[in-house]
Amino acid sequence: MIPVGDDNSRNRRTPVATRLLLALNIAAFILLQQCGTDPNLPRSLGAVPQELIQGRDIQTPDQVIRSPMTGRTYRIPGLLETPIWVYLTVLTSMFLHGSLSHILGNMLYLGIFGDNVEDRMGSLRFLFFYIGMGVAAATAQVLASALSGEGLLTPMIGASGAISGVMGAYMVLFPRNRVYILTFGFYPMPVSAWFALGIWFLMQVLSASAAGPAGSGVAYAAHIGGFVAGWLWARIFEAGETRRRARFGGSGGITWRILD
Repeated sequence: MIPVGDDNSRNRRTPVATRLLLALNIAAFILLQQCGTDPNLPRSLGAVPQELIQGRDIQTPDQVIRSPMTGRTYRIPGLLETPIWVYLTVLTSMFLHGSLSHILGNMLYLGIFGDNVEDRMGSLRFLFFYIGMGVAAATAQVLASALSGEGLLTPMIGASGAISGVMGAYMVLFPRNRVYILTFGFYPMPVSAWFALGIWFLMQVLSASAAGPAGSGVAYAAHIGGFVAGWLWARIFEAGETRRRARFGGSGGITWRILD
C-alpha cells in the first residue's frame, strides 16, 4: 500500500519547513553521500545505540562472515571515528539514507503528510516537532536494542523515524482526510487517513514482531516509537487548541464586541 497524495484543499500556508527538510535530505544524499555511493558517512555519523548508551565513540574493525545457507562470504564494514559529540548523531542520522529507494520512499511520505501537519502547527513549530520526533524515534530504537541485545552496533540512518511522528500527528489532526493509495491496478484509490495510517502502523508492529529489533535491517522500533510520539503530541496539541478556541472564540483570536 503506497500513498501517492492526499487532500490539501484546506491548507492555507506555504509549507516552508517541509520543503526545507526535503531539500536538506536530498542535498545531503547527493552532495555528501554522493548519491549513496559513499559508505563512510553512515559509519561515522549514523546513530549507534551502544554509543548513545555509553556516551562515547566506538570504533570496530570490518568483519568477514560466511552465510550458512549459500557458503558465500560477506564483508560487514566496521564503525568509523565519530567526528562530533555522539549524541549529535541522532540529528545527523536523520539526514542520511542508505540508497536511492530509501530516500525516495521517505521523501514521498514527508511530502504527502508533512505539509498538512505544518499547515496546522505553523512552520517553526513543525520544524521543532519534526526534530523532536526524530529524537523520540531514535530513543525507542535504542531502548529496543538494549532490551533485546540486538543491533547495538548497527548505525541508524534515515528520516523515517521523524516522518513516522509526522504520520502519527496527521492521524490525529486529519483522521477523515482523503489519502490516495496506489492499488494493484496502479489506480489511486481514496481512503480515510485513519484507515491508511492505521494499516501502516499495524504493518510496522507485525513486521517488528517477526523480524526483531535488528533482524531485517529496518528500525521498526523507531517507526513505532516515532508514530506513537507524534500521535500523543498531536493529542496534546489539539487539546490545547480546543481550550484556546473556547477562551478566545472560534477564530482562535481575540473576539471583539462592538458597543453601540
